[in-house]
Amino acid sequence: MIYPSIDKILNIVDSKYALVYIVSDRSRQMAKTGYYQKPIKEYKSQKEIGRALEEVYDGLIHIEKK
Repeated sequence: MIYPSIDKILNIVDSKYALVYIVSDRSRQMAKTGYYQKPIKEYKSQKEIGRALEEVYDGLIHIEKK
């Protein structure tokens, strides 16, 4: 099961397409630089995609709505 739920994140991000773009970009940044916004032990997910979803859900990634 994916944490956090996609339904909960879609309350923050307007569309699934924007969510995919944001999360994929952030997960690539994590893999390339090794920079995480929370300590590694606080993430529930082991993979960068899940960690990026957690950051969006926790409000660590700010999304500008146009």
